[in-house]
Amino acid sequence: MNEMRNAVTDKFKALVVTKENDVVEHRIRQLSVDALPEGDVLVAVNYSSLNYKDCLAVFGRGNIVREYPMVPGVDLTGDVLSSESADFQPGDKVLLTGWGVGERYWGGFTQLARLKSEWLIQLPEGLEKLRAMAIGSAGLTAMLCVMALEEQGVSPDQGTILVTGASGGVGGVAVALLAGLGYRVAAVTGRRGTDDYLYQLGAKQIVDREDLEQQSRPLEKQRWAGAIDTVGGKVLARLLAEMNYGGTVAATGLTGGAELNTTVMPFILRAIKMVGVEVTTCPIPLRKTAWARLTTELPGDVLERIYKVISLDEVPHVAEQLLAGKIDGRVVVDVTL
Repeated sequence: MNEMRNAVTDKFKALVVTKENDVVEHRIRQLSVDALPEGDVLVAVNYSSLNYKDCLAVFGRGNIVREYPMVPGVDLTGDVLSSESADFQPGDKVLLTGWGVGERYWGGFTQLARLKSEWLIQLPEGLEKLRAMAIGSAGLTAMLCVMALEEQGVSPDQGTILVTGASGGVGGVAVALLAGLGYRVAAVTGRRGTDDYLYQLGAKQIVDREDLEQQSRPLEKQRWAGAIDTVGGKVLARLLAEMNYGGTVAATGLTGGAELNTTVMPFILRAIKMVGVEVTTCPIPLRKTAWARLTTELPGDVLERIYKVISLDEVPHVAEQLLAGKIDGRVVVDVTL
């Protein structure tokens, strides 16, 4: 705690993205607490994580950042230093994912953050801070997708569950969660060099992404009892046509495109359902339920295979690799290094 208190008066390190004359730059800067934006809780940050949005934000792409200067990082965990909120006290271990942090508000790529209390939750009992960021927004999204399938009555005895984008953060955690819950999982990937990794996560079948990018008829052969889709576009259109009667797709991504060229036939002739899953402004009670389940249901040995740890200084280089599709699983950022 003494070290945390000293952090209030000392300079701290942050990755700051600026834009001047349409030129976006990022660099590690030494800041003082006076530079932090408004908020009612001051947090000494231990870990953040590197997500697809964060990579775009670091390089000023995709209109992710709404206002400059910006500190990216949509996730963070750390210890409360001071609080004007009755919900949090100094020393509390807290967790934040989403809420526009790292996009509209300064995020987790910093050693010190001033935040709004309504964005925070207490770190669940039994969950370490490093593990929380290894899970991060991606893992929270995966858990919400699993819960969406369960809410629609999709059970392990009904058949195979397809997970697209399985080599990524959301997909990898989804594969592990579903396998741990007894589902038979088919993992979709465009990088066949990751097959062994996906089998280790619990996949029983590997599907080449090219197979799902083929033009689809309104109805194809029924193959899947349920699906978690992180891709969208052509892939989502085809898997909708391949769903079993009464099956459900939890849709949560658009890396393959935001357009969906399909028909109503799978919905009205096979009674399938598509459920949207959103994590950025997910209500606090639902977040707490999902995090409680992640704490107990995501196997620790499996999670160890999913993530690696980098320093704040390494973020730009690793972000380039992630955008190029060269990174599997999750990346944790240790901002204290």
